[in-house]
Amino acid sequence: MLREFAVEVIHPTNDGDTIYSLLANRAMRDPQGVIAQWQDDDTRQWHDVTASEMLLKVRATAKGLIALGVERGSKVVIYSPTCYEWGVADFACACIGAVSIPIYETDSAIQAAEIISEVKPVIAFAGDDEHAQCLERVRQDNKRMSLKTIFNFKAAGIDAVIDFGKSISDDELNNSICQVKADDLATIVYTSGSTGKPKGAMLSNRNFTHIVYAAYDVLNDMLYKPSRLLLFLPLAHCFARYIQYVAIGSHGVIGYVPNAKHLLADLRSFKPTYLLGVPRVFEKVYNAASQKAGAGIRGRIFAKAVQHFIEWSKDEVEGRTHSIYAKLQHDFYMKTVGSSIRSALGPNLSWLACGGAPINAELAHFFNGLDGITFIQGYGMTETAAPCVVNFEHANQVGSVGRPGPGITIRIADDGEVLVKGPNVFIGYYDKPDLTSDVIDEDGWLHSGDLGEIDDEGFLSITGRKKDIIITAGGKNISPAPLESIISKCPLVSHAVVVGDGKPFVSALIEVEPDMVRSWLKSQGMDENLPMSAVAENDAIRSVVQQFIDQANSTVSRAESIRKFIILDEEFSQEAGTLTPSMKVVRPKVLKRYCDLIENQLYAPKPNSRPLPATVKILDKTTETVKQAQETVKQAQEAVTPRVKQAIDQAATHLKRFGEDLPTQVNVKDQHTEYAEKNNNSNDKE
Repeated sequence: MLREFAVEVIHPTNDGDTIYSLLANRAMRDPQGVIAQWQDDDTRQWHDVTASEMLLKVRATAKGLIALGVERGSKVVIYSPTCYEWGVADFACACIGAVSIPIYETDSAIQAAEIISEVKPVIAFAGDDEHAQCLERVRQDNKRMSLKTIFNFKAAGIDAVIDFGKSISDDELNNSICQVKADDLATIVYTSGSTGKPKGAMLSNRNFTHIVYAAYDVLNDMLYKPSRLLLFLPLAHCFARYIQYVAIGSHGVIGYVPNAKHLLADLRSFKPTYLLGVPRVFEKVYNAASQKAGAGIRGRIFAKAVQHFIEWSKDEVEGRTHSIYAKLQHDFYMKTVGSSIRSALGPNLSWLACGGAPINAELAHFFNGLDGITFIQGYGMTETAAPCVVNFEHANQVGSVGRPGPGITIRIADDGEVLVKGPNVFIGYYDKPDLTSDVIDEDGWLHSGDLGEIDDEGFLSITGRKKDIIITAGGKNISPAPLESIISKCPLVSHAVVVGDGKPFVSALIEVEPDMVRSWLKSQGMDENLPMSAVAENDAIRSVVQQFIDQANSTVSRAESIRKFIILDEEFSQEAGTLTPSMKVVRPKVLKRYCDLIENQLYAPKPNSRPLPATVKILDKTTETVKQAQETVKQAQEAVTPRVKQAIDQAATHLKRFGEDLPTQVNVKDQHTEYAEKNNNSNDKE
């Protein structure tokens, strides 16, 4: 294992490499080429946008921003789902050096208000009426707030901004553009911290453009050559923002959609060449295919196909050749299972890229084992402008998160923490220099909070997390502390532990206070001597706890809300290691102690009650019979071989008596054994 690994820079950036330059250069190279497509709400038909059309709209919007008092360094909020207008507003801000502040469209009004209060934006863009009304309420609640105007994308907000800028000349705009440099602050992206208080990560133009160019160097076929990207991830997420810049700056076409609700239909109509998603997206595709297969003979075939594709991918990664038998199996499973999945993903799709949260390695191998699909994993964080480590086209180790991009260095600290250094590392946390110094040391290393290992070829594997931040399977970063704090206000609750790292939704483990519970039961005319096992299942007690969970959920988005909870039938204790001497919860110990409850109750898959058909039972019985026959042959071989050797030794002894000199070591094989070995070797090759 290595302690440090770096990849030399291939494409160094200069002062002129801004986010806006990606679009401007693209329009100069291919002005009439399609750069984006968007769907109208009524017909869901795709509408083309050429590079020159997008550039003209961005420049016109930038003029409007100038007329509205937005200048270099001014803050502009974008509170909207992913859409073409989001991209226009983003590039318009980058054009004149304004600082864009994305807010997740699922964030609550309280969360939005906290961000707005801290950054003090001049104007804001809302995705629709609901978000516009939310922003207006925030503005009305704080009369001293700097937010002057709110523009609604769904109410022709971009056109309204453009109208304001008709008096701004091209020379004035170009003068503003020339003042923007690569190291200027481009955006502030809010991310949850270990304290539970969101922190604004300040990212420069160079932070993004460096890794955009690095992507072209190591994933040229996927990201630089003509490509089609269906973008449904929220642009408030750095991962989506980054890939937008990659597509705009190369020869890509972006299909903007607000979410993945119509993912399969959108895949069929847009026909992407690569798909970018968080683990939850790929889990849904797999689960849909598994559910469609059912539990009968098709279900059994699907299960065997899954194992085949996983092993096929592992053989490919390790450079092992496939036997004739494996190739025959592959053809069969591609026709019966793989072809339907490939059809659902679209005829042009060649690449699947996963990031935002860890994905199960077996699931990654499953997709990578399908014909014509290469599965790429990467690793990054908001503080590295998204991906800083990625698998390369010609160095793809499925299961690892890859190697550092060109110009980036990774190191493993003494405690196993992953450290990162490079031009992509963020400037710091907005208005929080102390927190910045906590994560960037004096030598410029960013402390990721994740644990990992670097193998001898430079591939990084993430082995755990130092911090308590939960990252769901959907890639949503959630701080459990605020939720736990509200739930713990319940008089019956002693501690609450929110869980959901790598899971499809958020859940909670609830520890109740026995004395308070018994007192409450008595006040309700119920049996105060209920055993804790009965208390944990009591509907009345659960309804009380649910009220406080509902309160906690009201402060966050649905993606962060608690969907399920379990009341434990025991208390946390120092003896069990779940409490410190100062009575603080030891989260890792809690997760380990109650792992079975978490996996088999909170996140248990729905059981399939359908009985197996008779044909499957016959196949299973036949397989078992073959295994028994093979074992019998093996035992016979083991029994025969010593006897044959003994006979040969005895013959040698007799011959010596007649004066014949034989070698003391016999190198003769029993014909039966040799024949069996030939058969075994022949089977292995197949």
